[in-house]
Amino acid sequence: MAKFFAIFGNPVEHSLSPIMHNSAFIKLGFDGVYKKILLKDGKNLKKSFFEHNLSGANITVPHKEAAFKAADIVDDFAKEVGAVNTLVLKDNKLYGYNTDAPGFVYSIKKYKDLKNILILGAGGTAKAVAPALKNEGYEISILNRGQERLEYFKKRGFDSFSFKDFKISNFDLIVNMTSAGLKDNSLPAPKELLEELFKNAKVAIDIIYGKTTPFLKTAKEFNLQTADGLDMLVGQGVLAFDYFTNHQYNLQDVENIMKNALLKS
Repeated sequence: MAKFFAIFGNPVEHSLSPIMHNSAFIKLGFDGVYKKILLKDGKNLKKSFFEHNLSGANITVPHKEAAFKAADIVDDFAKEVGAVNTLVLKDNKLYGYNTDAPGFVYSIKKYKDLKNILILGAGGTAKAVAPALKNEGYEISILNRGQERLEYFKKRGFDSFSFKDFKISNFDLIVNMTSAGLKDNSLPAPKELLEELFKNAKVAIDIIYGKTTPFLKTAKEFNLQTADGLDMLVGQGVLAFDYFTNHQYNLQDVENIMKNALLKS
């Protein structure tokens, strides 16, 4: 009997997760179907999960903190960051996990000599990824539009700034972890500020995937190495698939299938 899975988000139409997961289900002989669900209000996440008879789900912006609240049982890392991007139904309970951080760490291993990283944004993804990067030995700073969301990072010892109190410094990698540029042509920070940062940076990554955002276009003008969120997507997708299928497949096999599926899409 088929099991059903989905990705919740707003917007969600651009998501490539169904291509990755459905390809892996087919290639590995798992009886599963994965679809997209547009969810406008995160408060309805749990209700929608059960209405669609799901066995598991991924959650993307802006509902990762809502997913944390919807979960009955949350693993230690997701609990630490207060954000969930993977839900799995077991024994009528929703288990919450966060695969964003290991997915992102995986995605930047190919860049050498990265030391200082500036994260733009202070939402669920930044909360997940910043501690993981710190544990890997990177020096992490956070820059967000306002002060309010920075408290989480300040309590954990991160250098954290709003646009008003930020002083330009040198960073090897600058990462957009906001949704700026996903639906429009906005930037995650004032253009003049970004241009100053890009002058001394090596790499710019936008976790939005499938398009060259205004953030990446600006970075390219300064001849930086750039990447969208595709590598992170695959990394977190492999780990989510592992939870969905109860750890029964070789992760390298899953990764290869998902990458090939995306290359063909």
